[in-house]
Amino acid sequence: MMRGKLSFILLISSLLSFGSANSSLAQGEYQGFIYGKVTTITNQTYVGRIRWGSEEVYWSDHFNSSKTDSRNFNFKSYKEKSEDKKSKDWLDFNWEFLSIWDDKYSAGRSSHIFACQFGDLKTIRVIDSDDVIIELKNGAEMKLRGYSNDIGARIKVLDVEIGEIALKWSRIKRVEFSEAPSDLDDSFGKPLEGVLETTNEETLSGIIQWDHDERISTDKLDGDSRQGKLAVPFGKIKSLQKMGKGTNMVLHSGKEFYLTGSNDVNAENKGIIVTIDGVGRVDVPWSKFRKVTFSKNGKSGKGYNEYKVPKGIKGTVKVIDGTPLDGLIIFDLDEAWEFEILDGQNNGMEYKIPFRNIKKIIPKNYNYSTVILKNGHRLILGDSQDVSERNDGLLIFEDNNNEPEYVKWKNIDEIILDP
Repeated sequence: MMRGKLSFILLISSLLSFGSANSSLAQGEYQGFIYGKVTTITNQTYVGRIRWGSEEVYWSDHFNSSKTDSRNFNFKSYKEKSEDKKSKDWLDFNWEFLSIWDDKYSAGRSSHIFACQFGDLKTIRVIDSDDVIIELKNGAEMKLRGYSNDIGARIKVLDVEIGEIALKWSRIKRVEFSEAPSDLDDSFGKPLEGVLETTNEETLSGIIQWDHDERISTDKLDGDSRQGKLAVPFGKIKSLQKMGKGTNMVLHSGKEFYLTGSNDVNAENKGIIVTIDGVGRVDVPWSKFRKVTFSKNGKSGKGYNEYKVPKGIKGTVKVIDGTPLDGLIIFDLDEAWEFEILDGQNNGMEYKIPFRNIKKIIPKNYNYSTVILKNGHRLILGDSQDVSERNDGLLIFEDNNNEPEYVKWKNIDEIILDP
């Protein structure tokens, strides 16, 4: 892959995507931040910006858990059917005739990881310390269990009446997500947007998540300087550059410090995540990180209403020495919705790409696939189950058939997803 070309495409695509978000940002500088209502077990309600623990704060952040069983899909609450009766979707599918993860197709598969952006969720109902029921924007419900610290987290609400409150998981009954009022300017902090340069001479532009944790201006960078210990709010930082066993920090004021002694600024850093609209999340490990430069007036990304109602993954599967198959697709016997995530590695960096951003997937060999995005960006991804011979294969439901065609990964020539 041409590194210069990759950098140019990533930078231009992210700039264009953030430009397209300006319509919502004009209505409110912080429309990319999570907003909603939290109801407690005593039916008290708190309304305002939401931060999931000390981490997720944007609609583009991921909610992670694990799927318990395919039969936990419940579409009875879906009120509106598609006007196009010829267009079949999972919402019209009779799941009673099939359990996707029956031993017939996925013997030995022990778990199914779930991930989506917060902007795809309508509600989260807390069942107990490990279990939740999520409702998507299309009314579909799904039971999830544990797996990540997203379940069990303390939820902070910047309530419009009383200010910030941190609610224990055991006190929460339901979280309902919605678009924030256009005149609401309260926030936990300002967004961290910037340009990251890698040791591969690639350039990534988008929302920055430092050390898998800090992601807004009020979060602090910790480190030891010659003058003493520092805890600097990210909103004051202009750039961070890896140097030796530490990091060189330049403030917007022009002051400069060399920092060591903390996992924020040395090789113990868990990595820097860049969220690029139209692409997805790119996790850059410390070994690949060179420098990040923050924008002084960063954008928070798309607002809640810009996340479309989820649809099933649909497209054409071209098979080797066979007839192409058209219909609804269950990818890797796991992902069925276009908001779900395809994982893969490129140049030592981990990509997490929603299927809605993907145009084509072309298996190349045992370990790698070419992934072409709808914005024209092309990636060679490998070293994950989704894009290698470890993929469990595809189920394709043609027309109104409830019995799918099963295609092994090694027999796939090309997967073309519907626009």
